Amino acid sequence: MQTVMNTKVIPSDGQTHLDFANWPRRSAFDFFRAFDIPSFNVCTKIDVTRLKRAVKEVGNGTLSLAYHFIAIRLANEIAPFRYRLDGERVLVHAQVHGSTTVLRADESLGFATLEYQPDFGHFAALGASSLALAGQSKVPLEPSKHGTATIHLTTLPWIHFSSYSNARQWGPNDSIPKIAFGRIDNDGGRCWMPLSVEVHHALMDGLHVGQFIEAFESAVQDPLAILTTTR
Repeated sequence: MQTVMNTKVIPSDGQTHLDFANWPRRSAFDFFRAFDIPSFNVCTKIDVTRLKRAVKEVGNGTLSLAYHFIAIRLANEIAPFRYRLDGERVLVHAQVHGSTTVLRADESLGFATLEYQPDFGHFAALGASSLALAGQSKVPLEPSKHGTATIHLTTLPWIHFSSYSNARQWGPNDSIPKIAFGRIDNDGGRCWMPLSVEVHHALMDGLHVGQFIEAFESAVQDPLAILTTTR
């Protein structure tokens, strides 16, 4: 689903921007754009029992790469997750990629770029290579080469959190969505993973975060469908 959700876009300088005159959320954009802290965060927990089994059945990739793959794919399919502030305009990226944190052996931090791929096998192969490179202590700490065509991701495997906040440059201009995954715990025979989604309120509402979370829940309940097919 590579659409802009019934919102017209206009080309500008080789890029695509929202057509404000035909954007139903224009008034909400103007309202939240002026906030000092315009982002909001939603935390929930996801049943990944079937996803864990499916990753073993598929035989390539890891559970971590599987849930990163789902998050990045959904961010590409739900249009507002590809919206970015561009001065007074809203840039619409045709495609976004992932930038995730990597903990190195010396306890320093690295960033790995996870290129968007519609096929999980290809995504997992490229992702494993990128994670291994970012895990090397001598590799510079660099942000994604894709600029704002990025989703920021991180995993806290030590914490089954129920709330979460991100480090960010406070102010109205940081519009990149930020997604965090937590420690998976067993409860009632199911495997539950915390999921945090933080977005800029000028660009989307709870409706869109709800669409993302509902789609994530649907994907992990039928994981073979998303891990073995392409779009």
